[in-house]
Amino acid sequence: MSRSQQQGFTLVEIMVVVVILAMLIVGMSSIIENSIESRDYVAARSELTREAEFAMDRIVHAVSHSSRLLLPLSDNTATGWPEHIREQTVPPSPPVGGSTNATAVLAVTLPAYSDLDFDGFPDADDDRDGLIDEDPHGDVTNDFAPGIYQIDDDGDGSVDENAFTWWDDDEQGGGDEDPVNGLDDDNDGNVDEDPYRDINGDGAPGVIGVDEDGDGLIDEGDFRDEDEDGQTDEDSYNALVFYLNAGEIMERTAVPWDESGGGLVTGLDFVVSTIAENVTRLRFERVPDAAGRAQLVDITLELTSPVAGTVSLNSRVRVGGAL
Repeated sequence: MSRSQQQGFTLVEIMVVVVILAMLIVGMSSIIENSIESRDYVAARSELTREAEFAMDRIVHAVSHSSRLLLPLSDNTATGWPEHIREQTVPPSPPVGGSTNATAVLAVTLPAYSDLDFDGFPDADDDRDGLIDEDPHGDVTNDFAPGIYQIDDDGDGSVDENAFTWWDDDEQGGGDEDPVNGLDDDNDGNVDEDPYRDINGDGAPGVIGVDEDGDGLIDEGDFRDEDEDGQTDEDSYNALVFYLNAGEIMERTAVPWDESGGGLVTGLDFVVSTIAENVTRLRFERVPDAAGRAQLVDITLELTSPVAGTVSLNSRVRVGGAL
């Protein structure tokens, strides 16, 4: 064997190999790191999208199965902010006009599919007579507060102002000034939103001149008895409310049991759950149809995370469209 055949690698050759291997390792590390980042992004994006779609589907389902939109209200020309749009962002955006706090809130009457106590009756059927929301008190949500308890109904930035005027169902001052007759009796842009205990304001039980309960008698009993069943004020509007709180969309559902511990089942009895986190924008818009009655709701929500970026969804739903 020759001397040349016994020689190993030179130092230069070893250094070249080391450099090449280092470059390969760095390149592979970068590929692996990018792959992991891509995997994490896809997973986070998928989870954020799933969460946004869950919240949107839940809100749309509730609105489409409800018979009445409670909030947002229509615009009142006497105020300096758009009441028909309720929008809130995280971080908070400044309020519009004379409002002192921007809040996003949507409220509808409880759909008939809700039966949380599993008794076979819709939770919204307070008197278990097969009818829903047919005989409310002057405080239509029966929660002893102006508008909906703990909610800024009119978008002015204040909650339950004029607390002793609990029959003021729209928080716009006064009370019981807009019966259910298809008219804007108080000229505030809203229709039928603030009725008296005689819900249609005709001074008769139920609809004047009509036999509501099919017993052959017309307008018998108390004028506050809207279904002529011998009871008064026994079936209020049960509110289902969606709102934003500290970056979370909350769903507040009226329940048919004494959740508040007050001894009676009223509008103060509800449960609250989170249906989405990481929310950076929530917007509800009350959209009037061609006849001027609010039947559509436009919903926009955005969820943001440091990994997945922002997912934005928009949907327009007709109130009661699935009924």
